[in-house]
Amino acid sequence: MARPIKETPILFGEDARRFEERMKQVRRESPEEKERRLANFELGMKMLEIGERTKKRSL
Repeated sequence: MARPIKETPILFGEDARRFEERMKQVRRESPEEKERRLANFELGMKMLEIGERTKKRSL
């Protein structure tokens, strides 16, 4: 049986202000970082697809 999901903590005071400021900052990535991120994503999707095909064969 699944475990219940814990409540999401609420930030107050200075923690909330720091979090909000950090969320406003736009992160830039270099073309190399973007290429690496997309390659990792594609690899993950291929692994998921292979796992799903293997799962279907064993049923």
